[in-house]
Amino acid sequence: MDHTALRAFAAVAREGSLSRAAQRLHLTQPALSLQLKALQTRLGVRLFERTPRGMRLTPDGAALLPLADRVLAAQREFDGAAQRLRQQVRGELAIGTILDPEFTRLGAFLRELVETAPFLQTALRQGMSGEVLQRLDAGEHDVGFYLGDPDQDRGTAGRYRVRTLTPFTYRVLAPAGWGPQVQGRGWAELAALPWIETPPESAHHRLLRRTLQPLGLQVRRVALVDQEASMLDLVRSGVGLSLVRDAVAIREVQARGLVVADRVALGCVLSFVSLAERQGEPAIEAAWTALDRVWGGAEGGV
Repeated sequence: MDHTALRAFAAVAREGSLSRAAQRLHLTQPALSLQLKALQTRLGVRLFERTPRGMRLTPDGAALLPLADRVLAAQREFDGAAQRLRQQVRGELAIGTILDPEFTRLGAFLRELVETAPFLQTALRQGMSGEVLQRLDAGEHDVGFYLGDPDQDRGTAGRYRVRTLTPFTYRVLAPAGWGPQVQGRGWAELAALPWIETPPESAHHRLLRRTLQPLGLQVRRVALVDQEASMLDLVRSGVGLSLVRDAVAIREVQARGLVVADRVALGCVLSFVSLAERQGEPAIEAAWTALDRVWGGAEGGV
């Protein structure tokens, strides 16, 4: 069935006039008359009769008009559904994750993505901050979480699109019973103690290097780990010191009697990043939209 002819039928029925219906449909009156004639021929029924006041539905036309309205409504619904599907973000979004999901609000972020972009598939890969940037640069990640300012850390300007999510503080955490060795001590005394270090790709390594190098100091490494859980276990076991987030430090002090050095602290920020050159890509924009709904506020640098 030609839906154009059905629209012509419905318009004439509503207007009661060929001329007014033609204006409404942006057609000439002869073209509209031809559409009605073709429809009546196809159906084998007479739809209208002429009167001094215009066009009036015949009983057959009156019986068919509600059905024509239903067909046209279904067509509009069909077209609308197709348009919504065209506008849906599809494909896969690779996300670089760090630390624990609670700190990054990862669950809430993914829930927003599912609700706003239901056809977008996500792939998560856990790692360290530096690894997130490496994978962004290599095209293996689309977006990711990062500790710090990537442009500052990489010596670039505007390479990354960055959103600061929350500031926090790193503390030096020591095993239980190490209070006399760390309380009231500065970086020189602390660096001489045994340390559990992390790889160069980690924020711990980056922050310690930035702090200690100008002082001509270097920590005495006794172990190298790349997982926060392993690092904490070694501190609890009495192996050495390590940097931990302030919230984790408080928890360990209260739950296990570990000790926090009271004279030193390192500030940091949790950020969300993607490559600036990829701004505007639908999947990446969907991620930024979901992030804004979870974290609020405006996008900006650190």
